[in-house]
Amino acid sequence: MTKDYKEEYLRAQAELEMLHEIGNAMRTTLNLEEILYIILTAVTSHAGLSFNRAILFLVNEKEGRLEGKMGIGPDSGEDANAIWSHIERHKMGLEDLIETGSQFKHLDQSKLNKIVKSIKIPIREDSGIIALTTMEGMPFIINTEEKKQKMRNEISQLLNLEDFVTVPLKAKDKVIGVIAADNRFNRKPITNDDIRMLTMFANQAGLAIENSRLYERTVVLSNSDSLTGLWHHGYFQYLLGEEIKKTAREKQSFTMLMIDIDNFKHFNDTNGHQSGDAILRRISTIFNDVSRKIDIIARYGGEEFAIILPYTKKEEALVLAERLRKSVEENQEIKDMTISIGAASFPEDGQDKETLISKADRALYEAKRTGKNKVCT
Repeated sequence: MTKDYKEEYLRAQAELEMLHEIGNAMRTTLNLEEILYIILTAVTSHAGLSFNRAILFLVNEKEGRLEGKMGIGPDSGEDANAIWSHIERHKMGLEDLIETGSQFKHLDQSKLNKIVKSIKIPIREDSGIIALTTMEGMPFIINTEEKKQKMRNEISQLLNLEDFVTVPLKAKDKVIGVIAADNRFNRKPITNDDIRMLTMFANQAGLAIENSRLYERTVVLSNSDSLTGLWHHGYFQYLLGEEIKKTAREKQSFTMLMIDIDNFKHFNDTNGHQSGDAILRRISTIFNDVSRKIDIIARYGGEEFAIILPYTKKEEALVLAERLRKSVEENQEIKDMTISIGAASFPEDGQDKETLISKADRALYEAKRTGKNKVCT
């Protein structure tokens, strides 16, 4: 074997081993957020594809747009040097970098990630290179002044993209998203080999994302209340347990709301169960509309609901609870219907499921006993 062929063989072997290792990492979870984190860590890791920054967008077919889901990479040159020195000093491999315990803490503090999550790009020809990557289903590299001028838009300026590459994420020949990557801090040129490897990896990543989505849809269908579409009682119990573990680990707070529709039995007896079901559906929609994306909403049973408000102390929770109460009271489609709400916070009111539910229930009882249509703690 000649020297050139041997070098090519060894490089191909190293590439396949790397893709195999990344593939194994992606198979460790079916949680979409964790999958995205593993994908972008693999793109930016020295043990992976070694780009400085990586940004991931997913297609929202219903809205006809791309939505920024996650961005990983340093926020500045100083930040980059500190991260790379830390990785080198501690000899961190891909497994260490994707360790789930600390991943989202870093993301919460990342300016890049916050910017990425705010971006929505219409899938049109005039929307720039990221939209074009989706429409054409092929990679693009922007590395000349002519291309930069042609492709410069609000998104590239917002993300400080100069020399960068975009590749489509595909699942079953369908484009489901885009990865954009650059070497903003070390200014290393992006080569054809880089693009080839990123494209090969993107095909792997696209399938992992699609599998995760299918799994999450199955979880939603099997754990949802058929009438309201909210989580059912059993799954809420599981989610509450998970929230307690996560919040305790991160030394944070969360608040739980127990909610009851006032005089619902009388309404049902007077107007019939179909009218009662319509009220339950309408109130569930109000809860979804008024709550934040991070909030966990469940139909606890009958006319009772429960909401977990992550990273929310009692004072903030009371503001959100009052907003829910007022939204129901003022809704024209369900005139004269009101709700009572009881609140309990972790860890101050309890550090296990049973205590928190009991405290929130007692607060709800107090709201009902003292006149209804109010929030109590």
